[in-house]
Amino acid sequence: MDTHCVNVCGFACAQNMAMNTAIKVQSLQPGRSGWALVIHGGASFLPTGGFSEEKQAGWHAGLRQALAAGSTILDSGGSALDAVEAAVIALEDNPAFNAGYGSVLTRERSHELDASIMDGRQRNSGAVVCVSHVRNPIRAARLVMEKSPHIMFTGSAADKFAVDCGLEPVANNYFTTEMREKMLQRALSAPAGGGEKLGTVGAVALDLSGNLAAATSTGGTNGKAPGRVGDSPIIGAGTYADSNVCAVSATGHGEHFIRIGVARMIAARIELAGQSAEAAARETLQDVAAIGGAGGVIVVSHSGEITLAFNTSAMFRGFAAPGGISETAVFDNGE
Repeated sequence: MDTHCVNVCGFACAQNMAMNTAIKVQSLQPGRSGWALVIHGGASFLPTGGFSEEKQAGWHAGLRQALAAGSTILDSGGSALDAVEAAVIALEDNPAFNAGYGSVLTRERSHELDASIMDGRQRNSGAVVCVSHVRNPIRAARLVMEKSPHIMFTGSAADKFAVDCGLEPVANNYFTTEMREKMLQRALSAPAGGGEKLGTVGAVALDLSGNLAAATSTGGTNGKAPGRVGDSPIIGAGTYADSNVCAVSATGHGEHFIRIGVARMIAARIELAGQSAEAAARETLQDVAAIGGAGGVIVVSHSGEITLAFNTSAMFRGFAAPGGISETAVFDNGE
């Protein structure tokens, strides 16, 4: 069977599920006087049962590790930008999540990774697309932002830029795990769309100085066509931050999130329509669902409002704030 048709068939099933899945929203207001960190490890159509306690414990441990990496920085007065980078690096290094080590494979059995980062202070941003030899793509994205006059580098030029800036390259098979090889084989041989994991990782943060930042990283979609790019490295679609408004990181059907301009749309609803982060996230995901897309978003506003929203059966997610506030969850029942 042609692999392009395989991907389309699975995608259509996921679209049908998206249109029949209610939007779940979790929102809280820890307070503007402190810091806030929100992370995600991808939205998913995973069934709520059938996973061992050990596997689920591993998911939560990975999320907690990422929260700890970012929270330590924020709690000591560090920047939101440093915090989101640190949190995403922790997720990129964890093979349970589809970014960095353990990323999914293209249908040609190679890895192409994307990432973007945005500093809400001056709305500076950086992104890399289809990198193959950068261990932590989010680090390369930040280097594009800080060490070049540009916003995005692609392919081999992005790999070379990262090396020229001091990042040590890795072989493409560094990212490969047995689990991802099995996932690719299943996708190519028996597509069904069920259990599809729309893998991406991301983080948004508010620091003690009132600055916001956002970062997103992904290995792409399982069995994707080589060269395909989704919303993760697109500023305004998968990532956005403005310290006067909010910071957003998205996960889901990238083509649909690009069409809606999800991250910027949420910011615009907050800034121009005066909506809360919760309302803006909900209405924007309704827009995505209306065109057949699915996924989720994490948002932190300039006032410290935290929102996590998704219209899939699950989203790997967590948040932390001062005073020992910390929580991780996967399914819509909070587990």
